[in-house]
Amino acid sequence: MFESLSQRLGTTLDRLRGRGRLTEENIRSSLREVRIALLEADVSLPVVQALIERVKVRAVGQEVLKSLTPGQALIKVVRDELTVLMGVVNTDLDLSARPPAVVLMAGLQGAGKTTTVAKLAYLLKERLKKKVVVVSCDVYRPAAIQQLHILAEQAGVHFHPSDASHKPVDIALGALQAARREVADVLIVDTAGRLHVDIAMMDEIKALHGVLDPVETLFVVDSMTGQDAANTAKAFAAVLPLTGVILTKVDGDARGGAALSVRYVTGQPIKFLGAGEKIDALEPFHPDRVAQRILGMGDVLSLVEEVERKVDKDKARQLAIKVAKGKRFDLNDMKDQLEQMLNMGGLAGLMDKLPGVSSLSEKVKSKVNDKEVNRMVAIINSMTRKERRHPALLNGSRKVRVARGSGTQPAEVNRLLKQYQQMQKMMSKLARGGGKGMMRQLQGSMQRGGKGLSGIR
Repeated sequence: MFESLSQRLGTTLDRLRGRGRLTEENIRSSLREVRIALLEADVSLPVVQALIERVKVRAVGQEVLKSLTPGQALIKVVRDELTVLMGVVNTDLDLSARPPAVVLMAGLQGAGKTTTVAKLAYLLKERLKKKVVVVSCDVYRPAAIQQLHILAEQAGVHFHPSDASHKPVDIALGALQAARREVADVLIVDTAGRLHVDIAMMDEIKALHGVLDPVETLFVVDSMTGQDAANTAKAFAAVLPLTGVILTKVDGDARGGAALSVRYVTGQPIKFLGAGEKIDALEPFHPDRVAQRILGMGDVLSLVEEVERKVDKDKARQLAIKVAKGKRFDLNDMKDQLEQMLNMGGLAGLMDKLPGVSSLSEKVKSKVNDKEVNRMVAIINSMTRKERRHPALLNGSRKVRVARGSGTQPAEVNRLLKQYQQMQKMMSKLARGGGKGMMRQLQGSMQRGGKGLSGIR
């Protein structure tokens, strides 16, 4: 996400970063390039004009020109204004109503609404321990109800059955009554995709809103539609009292125009980002962190939260104790580390949150993928239990057998073993001298466990 915008802004601002002196002229010249970069990222023109004007007012004033490091000060101004543009802070879901709190989902056809319903249900169940019920009021799209049923099973939440022969309002009221009987905390209502020019369909969702009185009315929009996403959200906001927006398919959006435009155009906060097809691929939207990612500063906070949430703490604790005692790091341990990396979104997902990655060339980035990691896991899986515990047993004939079983070549098995040896040496160093303090800290952090969820109330 934001790759093209991040590269363009990074190139422009890097020229200013180390300058000891800036003038009004080179600031204006740089802001012209920033303006072009934003327009090419499909950011709405009024949004671009407002942002550039705010940056210009601060940049040519005392704040930048009189700074000891004017280049850095200008970058800070751009970051601050991008953050303000997108909403400053994460806006929580308000689930403080009398249970069940009703969340109504609206959006265009094909925006990924039904999938997002399941992702949101999973997030509420896993992170907030809420009892969630989902229901489909989409009686128009073939198999829409069955799709949500399947996704609800994947998410591990309760699905309220509905029938395409029933009216959406009747389905919604039945689901609300069922959620009350089951003492559910949250009821998420999926609706049919509609066009904002379709008066009959808009009347239908207004009727649903009227009978359900939801605490949250969320507009689900495909981020790849760029500034059209903001315009569509604005049209829906004129009909429905929206409380927030969910941007989907952000992993396929290199421009970022929707994220920068929606809040300004609609006045409604972006609450979540959907990136990927997995059931857990939904994250709270933090404007300050996204601004940092756009400017190539990474998103270390989100990376830390993801590690806390997705790393198997029991396995991490066991490995910390094992290495601290001087026991050998084996191929089973290496496999666990590789699988946990994949679980956190793979190499590409991790790199996206690291500072400075946006400055890497596309050639370098293209080489960062999970095929190699999956290949390494397949090679280890082709070994016997004894070989994983004692890699020294892997002679020439065994390597040929392992390569054949994993669909690779003996040279790739040798490469894996070399990488294992490097990791094993690193773990051995951690267990000696100053490394023991590091291992004790790791064990302590594992015992304390993860922190609470940031992003939802």
